[in-house]
Amino acid sequence: MKMRPMKVPHMLNEAYQYDKPVPFSRGTRVDIKGTTMLFISGTASVDENGQSIHRGDLEAQARRMFENVTELLKSEGATWLNVARTTIYLKHMDEHYHDLSRIRIKFFEEQGIKEYPASTCIQATLCRPELLVEMEAIVIMESGD
Repeated sequence: MKMRPMKVPHMLNEAYQYDKPVPFSRGTRVDIKGTTMLFISGTASVDENGQSIHRGDLEAQARRMFENVTELLKSEGATWLNVARTTIYLKHMDEHYHDLSRIRIKFFEEQGIKEYPASTCIQATLCRPELLVEMEAIVIMESGD
């Protein structure tokens, strides 16, 4: 088994004010006997400078979250078709769940996904008060070993 951290510094970085070293990676790639698994950490509407962006705008935050995860997938040769499971953390379930569902369906349609990954949506207090949504993902694919 081989493990290594995933990175996409052109798209997504940690906030510079966090304690160093930051005690997690953006994701971990695990290769086991011809299978690759990607475990993508909670990913939100954060830019390449580690700043939260699109404050107060659920749709823009969700789109950036999906874009950030897309870039993490690309960095390892994966696509959304390889995503087996997502967990979404939503700050205001009552207020935003139906909008998030609409945004997610539209995004999946744009990716050509007809069968959705397994998913759980949880109301949660996120790590930054301005963030409205965050997602983690599990990806499984053949590694060609």
